[in-house]
Amino acid sequence: MAALAAALALGVAGCVPPDEPDTPPPPSDGGNAAEQLGGLTVAAAGSMKGYSRERFPHWRDTGKNCDVRDSILQRDGKDVKLSGCNVVGGRWESVYDGRSFSDPSDVDIDHMVPLANAWRSGADEWDNAKRGDFANDTTRPQLFAVSASSNRAKGDQDPSQWKPANRSYWCKYAENWVAVKHYWRLTVTSAEKAALTDMLEGCSVGSNS
Repeated sequence: MAALAAALALGVAGCVPPDEPDTPPPPSDGGNAAEQLGGLTVAAAGSMKGYSRERFPHWRDTGKNCDVRDSILQRDGKDVKLSGCNVVGGRWESVYDGRSFSDPSDVDIDHMVPLANAWRSGADEWDNAKRGDFANDTTRPQLFAVSASSNRAKGDQDPSQWKPANRSYWCKYAENWVAVKHYWRLTVTSAEKAALTDMLEGCSVGSNS
């Protein structure tokens, strides 16, 4: 129902979510995430040769003069104010560090699995259309409105290199990371898998922490 309400809200605002295939929502408990993690291919990180953000076209248009960034700001915000379908105000709390914002320009849209990390774990073999689908994926837990400082501190690092300052979000962070990598059939490094395993061990089934 929440997803339906969000979709209706976007429609009323004149923003249309990007086309996505009918896919059931990813599991959101530590047990299933651990199973998914076990199914991922472990491989060394690939080369950055040929990488650029332009190889992952984003943000896609979702209406007149608005795009996926507006859609995520509207989905993740409270008391959102719109000009047409452009988000111009509201309240956002960054799950990575608990900081709150009222100016959308202070908020970044983070890719849960960063574009450069995806490139090193298999996306270098995709075409730009598929990479665009990945960069604009609003169906998996891939896009989140977070503080600009946390997004930039994270950069393209995996969970063995960076974790959110908000420890209560570690369980969900690991679940979301695994769900994205599982759906897109991306590889993990041995250090990345070990870090995710440790994070998921602290998750109870059905946890939303």
